[in-house]
Amino acid sequence: MPTTVKGVISRAKGEPVELVDIVIPDPGPGEAVVDVQACGVCHTDYHYQQGGINDEFPFLLGHEAAGRVSAVGEGVTEVAVGDFVILNWRAVCGECRACRRGRPWYCFATHNAKQRMTLTDGTELTPALGIGAFAEKTLVAAGQCTRVDERAGAEAAGLLGCGVMAGLGAAINTGGVGRGDSVAVIGLGGVGMAAVVGSHLAGAAKIIGIDLDPRKREKGRSMGATHTIDPADGDVVEAVRALTDGNGADVVIDAVGRPETYEQAFYARDLAGTVVLVGVPTPEMRIELPLLDVFGRGGSLKSSWYGDCLPSRDFPMLIDLYLQGRLDLDAFVSETIGLGDVEEAFATMKRGDVLRSVVTL
Repeated sequence: MPTTVKGVISRAKGEPVELVDIVIPDPGPGEAVVDVQACGVCHTDYHYQQGGINDEFPFLLGHEAAGRVSAVGEGVTEVAVGDFVILNWRAVCGECRACRRGRPWYCFATHNAKQRMTLTDGTELTPALGIGAFAEKTLVAAGQCTRVDERAGAEAAGLLGCGVMAGLGAAINTGGVGRGDSVAVIGLGGVGMAAVVGSHLAGAAKIIGIDLDPRKREKGRSMGATHTIDPADGDVVEAVRALTDGNGADVVIDAVGRPETYEQAFYARDLAGTVVLVGVPTPEMRIELPLLDVFGRGGSLKSSWYGDCLPSRDFPMLIDLYLQGRLDLDAFVSETIGLGDVEEAFATMKRGDVLRSVVTL
């Protein structure tokens, strides 16, 4: 039987979110229902509310989540009832040309649940990133569930579902940061901070955190940055070069996603260095670079999709590192809140007061 639960929706562009009753259908073939235990408040949810993703209102917000599987549909083999899982928004298909070439982290045909959750009047909801986890339960494709060690708390584990994985993966998977490398990270929000942590995990010798906010620079140092730069103090490129023997960093990660920060990243890297764009730009943004500089500096210009992660591979590994005390996911959790506190959490996030507010249920 369909279940009625509480969930947080965005009904129209720019309007405050609402806590309402939503209907969760029984899972169909290849689907699963998950009892949500915790869900991080991500900038992407705010972008949905502001109409920055698309206009398919009303949205069921929330996507950075962990919980326990409570029902599965026909043919589901990935998970079983009772499994503790992290939800992901890129369930790989296993059949597209990227998957067939052995690169499933680039899957070009990721999928979500086929059925829609609804309001009690039957209005279909669009789940944020195909998840919709600011709710007591949510319906997803079974491939969006990754089973992990249940000793990990849901508040910390759920963050791997989006922002922390995006930043860690941008450093380790996309950027290929290795032992002894120098890394510069532009923007020390949740994703940028995770890139700092990922660079530290990978053994980088020098990690430079760049942000206007002194609180974020201080937090960056506590999470692995060896140096920090305040862009208000002068030329960021020259500051990075001054910290890298005049050469620039081996890897520069743009966790902001603006033309000016990308240009800084491009010129702050060493010759044959790597630029990774993980901050999400808006559709109207444009960048202009001298083509001779693109050729002459060599190296790689990369974009990082979800940290180029493969959830089935990366989530359990990172949870193991967390349980070993080698990855401090708890440091990303600034506060825990209830389902009714999401609107205030957006305001807190915009002020830069938190790395992550986490809804707990």
